[in-house]
Order: sequence, then structure tokens, then C-alpha cells
Amino acid sequence: MQLNDLIGQIESGIATLRRDLHAHPELAFNETRTADVVAAHLEKLGLEVFRGMARTGVVARLKVGSSARAIGLRADMDALPLPELNTFDHRSQHAGRMHACGHDGHTAMLLGAAEALAATRNFDGTVYFIFQPAEEHNGGGKVMIEEGLFTRFPMESVFGLHNWPGMAAGNFGIMEGPVMAGADHFEITITGRGGHAAMPHQATDVVVAGSALVQALQTLVSRNTDPLDSAVVSVTRFNAGFADNVLPQHAVLGGTVRSFNAKLQDALEAGMHRVCEGIGSAYGVTVALKYERGYPPTINAVEPAALCIEVARTVVGDARVHTDLKPSMGAEDFAYMAQAVPACYVWLGNGPGEGGCMLHSPHYDFNDAVIPVGIRYWVGIVERVLGST
Repeated sequence: MQLNDLIGQIESGIATLRRDLHAHPELAFNETRTADVVAAHLEKLGLEVFRGMARTGVVARLKVGSSARAIGLRADMDALPLPELNTFDHRSQHAGRMHACGHDGHTAMLLGAAEALAATRNFDGTVYFIFQPAEEHNGGGKVMIEEGLFTRFPMESVFGLHNWPGMAAGNFGIMEGPVMAGADHFEITITGRGGHAAMPHQATDVVVAGSALVQALQTLVSRNTDPLDSAVVSVTRFNAGFADNVLPQHAVLGGTVRSFNAKLQDALEAGMHRVCEGIGSAYGVTVALKYERGYPPTINAVEPAALCIEVARTVVGDARVHTDLKPSMGAEDFAYMAQAVPACYVWLGNGPGEGGCMLHSPHYDFNDAVIPVGIRYWVGIVERVLGST
């Protein structure tokens, strides 16, 4: 049977499965039902299924022929702690959480690819289907690697895909080099001497010091970073005080730092310590910085990126594959896998994103019309890398 005919037969069932996953979202490391659905589908196809990595992760193996070559295809499974505002039938059945980033679609497309490849078997080697938990902030990919993903399942390269609202449905965005930023997090505690708001000379004002700190931190990008490099330092919270006539003793600020290379991450962290120390000295307060490294930048290797571009053009045509897009300041824990083996992470257009249907929006929904495109792309990667029997 031709691949397009096969996908035409299975896509309705895959879309139904996707909507079932959307209706039953599960948060990081708690994707128990999702993992059960994934494992059952893969076992029904006759694949070897391995469970329990990173608690709820699922890895399936499909080996065809005699070649020792192997590659990995990865999808994420977790949802977000966000109340859904959609009213369609497959909306979330669990208050306070929803699939607002399309991981239900990613999981469904990879299951569809496993179904197609198990039927066509037009390759020689091994494909590992990696269903990863906890992509949203919790680093499930890192945990899988620490628990032996690439030693238990050796592979020469790994590939990831994320839907991309705002890009025409079925189009691809594929870039060599940086594609997603590294994301660090910080919290700054300022301690001064509280007092009466009408007598500020008797206190050391942490609100004024904090305000100066917010301003000073912006110079790390505007005056300390090469203008040709990309970086963001955003203070996203500032908590201080509890009454109009009281100067508080403590203030707590927090936020995120984004960049595309490790050296710049180091420089920004060092700069934050320097600025905090200076503000503390200038305003007579104590400034304590807690800086935590988050996901590293996601970097596409040259050869896998070129291969993905070639496959995508075969699937959707040259005009629908965009290689000149700017990387995103969003972050993705596929970065850990890309640090371990050569990798490529691509964007698949989800449509215009009208009506607030963008990533992490309470109105988001994955576009089922792109499921066949995603399946063809995954099958194309396997057949292109591992060849035909």
C-alpha cells in the first residue's frame, strides 16, 4: 500500500486519539494515563515497549532488517497548569490543566508515524520512538538522559518537532544552529530596614533599591552584551510591602534570562551578581541573588538540519519550507538531547493562531489537519536516514 493511502486510512483514528489526549491532560511526571494510551497503541502495533524512564516516559523500538544503525524520534506528552477556555467537545475534563502547547498533537503524530512505519517497513535499521514526560519547565528529557536513554538505546541522531502557531498550516521552519534559547531563572531578595512611610530617613528603602535594580539589570543587555548577540533579561515579578504607610523590610524580585550560547549565559550570570552587589552598596541594603540554570539553548547540528530540510521539501514542496526564520526566545528541553547526540528540532505550522490560539493560550487547540503532514515527515526522516530494505 502506498504511504499516502495508508495515512489516509489511519489519520482519522489518530485525530480521535489526539482529541482524547487533549480531553485528559496530565502535568509533568504524572502522565500516567497518557503513557498507558501510548504504550497500548505501540504494543498493538507489535513494537517493543519500555516504560518507567523518567517515571512516565515511554520508549518503543522498531527494528527492520540487519543494519546496526539507529535513530530516535521524540515527542513530548505533558500539559500545562492552565484553565482551558475552549467549549468544544474535546476540551479538558480536568480543571486547571490543559494541552495548551500541542503536546497531544506531537504524541499523536509520532504514534501515527509508528503505525505507518510498522506497516511499510521501508528501511533497514532501528527506530526508537521516544515519548518524553515533563517538557514544560521540569526537564524530563534531561532526566531520561540521566537514566540512560542513549546508553540503553544507542542512536546516531535524534529528531524533534513542535507545532508552530502563526506559521501557515503544514509549512516547516528549519534552521541550522540556534533554534530555541537557553532559559535561566533568578530570584533576588533585598533586605533593608523597615519603617514608617512618612519617615523614610529612618529606614533603608528596599522598594527604591529594587526599582533601581530593575533598571540596572537592563544594562546587561543594552550596554554589556554585543549588539549582534541576542539576549533577554526580564524581571517578571516584584513583591514588597503590605500596607500604604509601611516601608517594608524585604522585597523579592524574580525573572528569566534568555540567550543562545553558553558563554553569554556565563557573562549574564556574572553581570547579575555584579549589579546586585553594586545596588546593595549604593542603597545600603543586602541583595542576595539566587541564579538557576534552566534549559540550555537548542542547537541544530549542520548535517541533521540539512537532512530535515531535504525531507520536508519532499513532503510539502520547496515553497513551504522556511530556512531563514529567526530563532525563538522560547526554551525547549530537547536541548539536552541535542547536546548528547547530533539532532535537529523543527517547527511545523499550526495555522494563523487567530482568536488567541497561540502557544500557552487558554484558547489553544492543536490543528488536526497537520497530522498527515507530521506523519509523512517522520516517515520521510526514517526512510531518508536508514534507507530502504
